Amino acid sequence: MNNASAEVAPLADSNKKSSSESIVWQVEITPRAGLADRIGDKVHSEVRDAYGPANLRIAGARGFLVQSSESLSEVTRAVEHILVDSIVEQYRILDADGAVRESFSALGGSPSAVRGSPDPAQSTIVHVLLKPGVTDPEADSAREALQEFGLAVDAVRTFRKYWIQPLSPEEVRISFQKFLANDSIEQVIAGPLVLRSIDIGSDYEFQLQIVPLLSADAAQLQLINERGQLSLSAAEMATIQQHFRELGRDPTDAELETIAQTWSEHCSHKTLAGAIDYRDENGVRAFDNMLKETIFAATKSIREQLAERDWCVSVFRDNSGVVKFDDQLNVAFKVETHNRPSALEPYGGANTGVGGVIRDILGTGMGAKPICSTDVFCFAPPDLRSEDLPANVLHPRRIMKGVVAGVRDYGNRMGIPTVNGAICFDRRYVGNPLVFCGSVGILPTDKSFKQTKPNDLIVALGGRTGRDGIHGATFSSAELHEHSEMTSGGAVQIGNAITEKMLHDVLLQARDEGLFNAVTDCGAGGFSSAVGEMGEEIGAEVWLEKVPLKYRGLSYTEIWISEAQERMVLAVSPDQWPRLKTLSESEGVEVTVIGQFKPTGRLTLTYDTNQVADLAMDFLHGGRPKVRRAAAYNPPAIATIDPSDLESVDSNQALLDILGSFNVASKHWVIRQYDHEVQGCSVIKPLVGADCDGPGDAAVLRPRFDSWRGLVIACGLNPHYGDLDPYHMAASAIDEAIRNCVAVGADPARIAILDNFCWGRTDRPETLGSLVRAALACHDLAIEMKTPFISGKDSLHNEFKFKDAMGRQQSISIPGTLLISAIGQVDDVRRCVTMDFKRPGSSIFLLGETGAHLGGSHLGLVLGLHGGQAPTVDGSLARQTFAQLHRAIQSSLIRSCHDLSEGGLAVALAEMAFAGDCGAIVDIADLSLADAETPLNCLDIVRLFSESNSRFLVEVEAARESEFVGAMQGISLVRLGQVTDSGTLVVRNGKRVLINSSVEQLKRAWQSPLDWS
Repeated sequence: MNNASAEVAPLADSNKKSSSESIVWQVEITPRAGLADRIGDKVHSEVRDAYGPANLRIAGARGFLVQSSESLSEVTRAVEHILVDSIVEQYRILDADGAVRESFSALGGSPSAVRGSPDPAQSTIVHVLLKPGVTDPEADSAREALQEFGLAVDAVRTFRKYWIQPLSPEEVRISFQKFLANDSIEQVIAGPLVLRSIDIGSDYEFQLQIVPLLSADAAQLQLINERGQLSLSAAEMATIQQHFRELGRDPTDAELETIAQTWSEHCSHKTLAGAIDYRDENGVRAFDNMLKETIFAATKSIREQLAERDWCVSVFRDNSGVVKFDDQLNVAFKVETHNRPSALEPYGGANTGVGGVIRDILGTGMGAKPICSTDVFCFAPPDLRSEDLPANVLHPRRIMKGVVAGVRDYGNRMGIPTVNGAICFDRRYVGNPLVFCGSVGILPTDKSFKQTKPNDLIVALGGRTGRDGIHGATFSSAELHEHSEMTSGGAVQIGNAITEKMLHDVLLQARDEGLFNAVTDCGAGGFSSAVGEMGEEIGAEVWLEKVPLKYRGLSYTEIWISEAQERMVLAVSPDQWPRLKTLSESEGVEVTVIGQFKPTGRLTLTYDTNQVADLAMDFLHGGRPKVRRAAAYNPPAIATIDPSDLESVDSNQALLDILGSFNVASKHWVIRQYDHEVQGCSVIKPLVGADCDGPGDAAVLRPRFDSWRGLVIACGLNPHYGDLDPYHMAASAIDEAIRNCVAVGADPARIAILDNFCWGRTDRPETLGSLVRAALACHDLAIEMKTPFISGKDSLHNEFKFKDAMGRQQSISIPGTLLISAIGQVDDVRRCVTMDFKRPGSSIFLLGETGAHLGGSHLGLVLGLHGGQAPTVDGSLARQTFAQLHRAIQSSLIRSCHDLSEGGLAVALAEMAFAGDCGAIVDIADLSLADAETPLNCLDIVRLFSESNSRFLVEVEAARESEFVGAMQGISLVRLGQVTDSGTLVVRNGKRVLINSSVEQLKRAWQSPLDWS
């Protein structure tokens, strides 16, 4: 087995090409001897993380299945030129029976030459392939490259191969299959591959599917709902039944699916935009449309106050919110969630989350150019033991690595920088990770609106349609459970960033040439949602047989609701079509007319002249029954933190513990995988400071190279405050997002914000009540801060159901989580500041009031404390503070500025010191607390670790102290000390030393927890 030449099966006719027979050649690629085995090491690392040290040896290979009628010599020549890097890789070519027919290796072709172990002769061999129909971008690229090289290729698929020792095939299946493959998208084959064909799909025979709805009773309606994964309520099913009774017929499957997609929580936001009776300590308040009466109302009020100075362009109406940037450009911003797909297949879920929100930007107005991405994740702690996980839940570490890789690959491959984000850890995200993907784009002011016109052609642009993502919109409205991976695999999509980049380029050129009248992305619900929305006011007729398919065999309904990625839908007048077709084809982007917007007020679908759906647009978009939901908020009994729990706290150790906690620790392992430089407009990046490794507060971009005007992107999120009061959690998130922007120099008068609500099951009054309370805070604080909401998204029912070891039904609900994303503007990016200390001798000031806000704090998390007061926000005072700080930054009075958030003053001091490679000496004796009742023996701990809002730590040149102090009149301001070159952070209260630690030690504590290779 160690001699590659001995493995080659000698066949006399191996180089003869059959004129008709295709062979599936297996191209197995491994690293050259002495080089790292990344594929095997990855699995070995995941097994080790989950199970601890194991007597396990794993080697891996990547490979391609190439179906071709060409001779072995021709296949070998193509493989060597296209698929293998002979400098670092070796290969073997196996025939359809698994016999080695060709190999190249300087030291032999077996995996033992790669790692020295395991012994192939004693190993279990496992192959992992994507399931038929799952998008395989690498295979698509390989097929195109091989064809361009001149090889006749019928099909290509990728695979991975593992040699595992000493486990038996059954042990591999039971114990480690989870680490080798993902059941949602992949299949595992133990032993050799024996494949005669890898073609996917077969011819589809049309058969109209009628759903027997009219005669169904309530139980049968529910069964239809569940079997179809429609995620509709009983009232909605009854309403649909009554509608078709009035029509005198049963619906087709396509009609029922279309209604389900359109009425889904994901597409219609029927809970938050619905009627709610809300009760709290102040009584009962009735909402007819909760979102419209809270968040939308706040923006409406702010815009009315701005009057002719209103800089909002388009809010809550398009695929993203749009604000004015300058006289020529507007800015679009959108943040989406992609939680459930990421729970099942982390890489594909996050990958397509990024791709989807980029298409939201491309589908805004007449098409905005994406210039950056933002990403925020919520995971269970990555050090959880496998035995502590519910059944069929991916390990948090694996989820995190997959999500990060998905975001990295899509953004980097499209050439869009990922510039801002955050990661939050909590055990309650164990079955339901949250993946927030955001995108910012710019578009000409005269291209900010669109209008579908009667008789426009319906044009599909971009990728082809497959079975990926079917039921994605309705799946996102359902709870996850321990069997979701097996039952909901169709909801998982795989993206292709290169296809989307090509689509991006053609779309923007077509926009500039005026080749279409309207555009939207083909996202949740596929064509069902895109065409249904674009034709809502007119009507549409769609010819489903015209839709380009990835493979044969899709039914008309699958074509209609597929959420295959990288597709846009355009409204094109007939006279625009020839030029659009020519442009698209010249760039290798597929474009097809699939229907027409006809002024009928109806949505009609046909397949080969057979009518398969006919729905009235007014019923589709306005027929959903209105349900009045009950919501209640009962303030929990919050215990005060016992002073005795604080008086013995070692401040020095507490600081190290907080810096080393997952929520505060450096995320450099994640950040450094993203490209921040592509497009060349990033001014302040996620990591800043002397060694570019300090935690920046916000990203700053310069979208135009002929202007110094800039954009600022930041976010705020802390679900732990919500355990005490969701109102204060929401207010704190808004305050944090805004102050992060202000900390780098953004004008607080030109900051817009986005909301993303992720909650548990809102059919419980108390859960819905906590969400309404958070929305009320959004309304109140947005108005006080004069900061409008311009877009938002919600993701509800984030719960995971499973049975414990005793067979009892259990449920884990995520903590109510509100992400606030902010986009600000600066007149001149050259005046922006970063958070790292700049020069020894500078003075250090604390700006803002400090209160006894340890509830939900990171000190409380590391100490295991419960209760306390969550941080509150004085909106009027915060607005004044932000305005005066902004003027000081514009006047160049401030060398560095850092907001106080996770960990409070102590953590901010440490971060500024090690980011600037400086020391500091500080005295907090003059730092008074707004809460006079704080026990004396707790004062120092509160001063150091309180997480009160609206506060900043600033560095000021000593010679300009008096000028700075004068600029801060009316704002709480305390001089704490000065920057030093000692390499040590010293914090005192008079003569009493509270913290004395080397900056190197603090930095090491901060960087080590997630310093993964």
